[in-house]
Amino acid sequence: MIDEGSLVASVHSNIEKSPIELLEESYAQIRNVLAQDLLQKVISCSPEFFEGLVVDLLLKMGYGGSRSDAGKAIGQTSDGGIDGIISEDRLGLDNIYIQAKKWDDTTVGRPEIQKFVGAMAGRHGVKGVFITTSTFSKGAVEYASSVGVKIKLIDGNELAQYMIDFDIGTSKEETYELKRIDSDYFSEE
Repeated sequence: MIDEGSLVASVHSNIEKSPIELLEESYAQIRNVLAQDLLQKVISCSPEFFEGLVVDLLLKMGYGGSRSDAGKAIGQTSDGGIDGIISEDRLGLDNIYIQAKKWDDTTVGRPEIQKFVGAMAGRHGVKGVFITTSTFSKGAVEYASSVGVKIKLIDGNELAQYMIDFDIGTSKEETYELKRIDSDYFSEE
């Protein structure tokens, strides 16, 4: 049953918004639903597919050289706590260590981050990315920000947002071009 008071309030608040504000709100809603659907799709895929997705994303973000170079270090058995290594740039001057956890409802805790940092230390690594389809506990976030190495934590929501931004597993459906009056054109000076 629709609450008439809420409906009237919603209509009045929308009347007070500009068309651009309404468009921005709609875009944000569409993007959030897409991110949720995308994350569920990722969770349903195999761990090997997920590791490949992580490599594809990092390559699209500008890290590493080629897919074959980046993919060599991913998914090895007895990886010692490191799922992969990717070059920070195309020249391969510095490495970034990768941990990819495809978990559904389990929160990644501090012990998992400590294991990753320990594995990086064993390889003299100073930069790492820990990507999960889940979330990180407060203790995991605090630990990652307090250690002497740089660790970027990417949770499921952030992963989905990056996938949208870098066209991983998504395709463009529609594009709208907003125009405004070009005042310089009408200047008669």
